[in-house]
Amino acid sequence: MNSETRNRSMKPKVVILGAGFGGLTLAKKLADRASVTVIDRHNYQTFLPLLYQVASAGLAADHIAHPIRGALRGLGVEFRMGSPIAIDPMRNTVKLDSSELLEYDHLVVALGSETTDFGIPGVLENTLGMKTVHEALRIRGEVMRHFEDLCRIDDGSLLEIVIVGGGPTGVEMAGALAELARGPLRRDHEGAAKRISISLIEAGERLLPSFHPRLSGRTKSDLERLGVKVLLQTKVARVNSDRILLADSTEIPSRVTIWAAGVRGDSAIEKLRLPVEQGRVKTASTLQVEGFENIWAIGDVAGVVGKDGRKLPMVAPVAMQQARFLAQQLFRSALKEFTYRDKGSMATIGRHKAVVEAKNIRISGAIAWFAWLWLHLFYLLGGRNKVGTMADWTWNYLTFDRGNRHIMDGAEL
Repeated sequence: MNSETRNRSMKPKVVILGAGFGGLTLAKKLADRASVTVIDRHNYQTFLPLLYQVASAGLAADHIAHPIRGALRGLGVEFRMGSPIAIDPMRNTVKLDSSELLEYDHLVVALGSETTDFGIPGVLENTLGMKTVHEALRIRGEVMRHFEDLCRIDDGSLLEIVIVGGGPTGVEMAGALAELARGPLRRDHEGAAKRISISLIEAGERLLPSFHPRLSGRTKSDLERLGVKVLLQTKVARVNSDRILLADSTEIPSRVTIWAAGVRGDSAIEKLRLPVEQGRVKTASTLQVEGFENIWAIGDVAGVVGKDGRKLPMVAPVAMQQARFLAQQLFRSALKEFTYRDKGSMATIGRHKAVVEAKNIRISGAIAWFAWLWLHLFYLLGGRNKVGTMADWTWNYLTFDRGNRHIMDGAEL
């Protein structure tokens, strides 16, 4: 046994399920103090905040995906591509779908989230989600495929695109698609582009409910200036393939329905027989999974309750703060309680249109838009991805064009 293998065997074994913002941050923080193995069903990490730009032809898909092994290179962290299918807490083992059995001293569940349908009929069958690169490419493919139909058949028919959910994801998607239709697609075929309608449905009283009402109002007016029809206090009762039935029994035609109304913890948590509440793992303020001393949860999948009595938001800053906290928590003799420090929120609506809120600071317009661009570029993994994204953004900005209008979702094969 060489010295490196011996040193690794003497360190506590930490298995991390998931290589998202939380999982990778934790792996990097623990690399020198533990024998770490990261598990993920993909061999890349997706930069979820920019998925909507792939869906709206603003970015190439490979610019927001970074190889996990590349992110962990030189750290001594092991990686396995696979999915966990069973946990044996008595033997401290986790089994993967490859039949590999991994031992752990600490198991960290960081599996992220997936789209939830809230029990509404037709959502899973007739809408497009916004959680994976594949889903983003499907949205882009569907929009561009229907646009080509409009170019081919001049019968006055419309392409109705409806986004359900007025949070940051829905707002950003609506704005990006509106700019795509008003800019590049109009120059491609003006007659067809004019027959594209975009609607945004929100069940609540205002868009971006976590923001100050003034910023919510600014967001609504910015979207409407882009031609988006905003429907507030509008609840969806059913989604069909070509229309949406609302709670008041009215119907809205929809050729492409994009679901951005909510997410829940990854469904794998039920297969692993972890305690679940409201779609997330029951997690104490110490980040321990309820009923277990050495199983922990962080990120979207963790149902940690904040000071206001509500579960913490499913956003990247929460996952990263929890990861840094847990890297210290695993080596404490007396556990501490995690406290989330909200440093602010932001959302972009379109060119020179964004809103930023940090404590009592609230800004909108061009300054907020540039702040959004640089912050997202900073957190994007990989030098190649940063350069590629910057190149795409610069091209889009200078030419008012989007060069990623390819139909590459595989549906045409």
